[in-house]
Amino acid sequence: MKNKLLLLLAVSQLLLAAGSAQAAPSAAGKGREYYEERGDIVWEVPTSDKVIALTFDDGPDARSTTAILDLLKQYDAKATFFVVGNRVNKHPEIVVRERSEGHEIGNHSYSHPMFNRIGRDKLTSELQDTQQAIYKATGYHPVLFRPPGGSYSESIVQQCKTKGMLMVLWSWHQDTLDWRKPGVQAIVNKVLKNAHNGDIVLMHDFVADSQQTVEALHIILPELQKRGYRFVTVSQLLSYKDKENQKYLEVTH
Repeated sequence: MKNKLLLLLAVSQLLLAAGSAQAAPSAAGKGREYYEERGDIVWEVPTSDKVIALTFDDGPDARSTTAILDLLKQYDAKATFFVVGNRVNKHPEIVVRERSEGHEIGNHSYSHPMFNRIGRDKLTSELQDTQQAIYKATGYHPVLFRPPGGSYSESIVQQCKTKGMLMVLWSWHQDTLDWRKPGVQAIVNKVLKNAHNGDIVLMHDFVADSQQTVEALHIILPELQKRGYRFVTVSQLLSYKDKENQKYLEVTH
């Protein structure tokens, strides 16, 4: 309970900061720097600690997600799963397992439309229906949201904040493009050759007729662990931002 309260507090602080104010381009003149400074969107978390957040989109999937969970358990790794609502309704037991094993669940829409191509009412229902599906399965309301394809705009950002959620994208150098089925080694190389503290890595736990991501994780997890990295959820990663700020205050005062 204490950890959950701390997690919610960390996210709410980011949302409050946001209120005072590479994915697809947003509204004219409002790119990454604009949204990042306000805390509206998170791409990564600068930190001196060797932590990385692995994230998986588009699941759950009976085969791939289960295999990924087995691997994460083997390496004592935590991850964040941005789930699709209609798939949650098909496989609620997998989402229950994700939660029970200490992973984080995020909202990734209900039917995976491109958010820059739908109206406000559809956008609202996509968010709400997924929240309801996750809550029905787990009794938990996610506080993180990732739009399909990384498409965002001012209206999407504001809608997300209205729902009390924080938008999370990914480190631009850590888009594995595994949905294209580029080959196991290509996925491995993308992650290992670009690994930095505070990265948010984009992968998928549902890619039709492909187990390349699972096979790549057999190589990625032990290698990053050998390099001294720890695998954390996105919300855990966000707490390192506060730690870095505290370190700065201690040095300058």
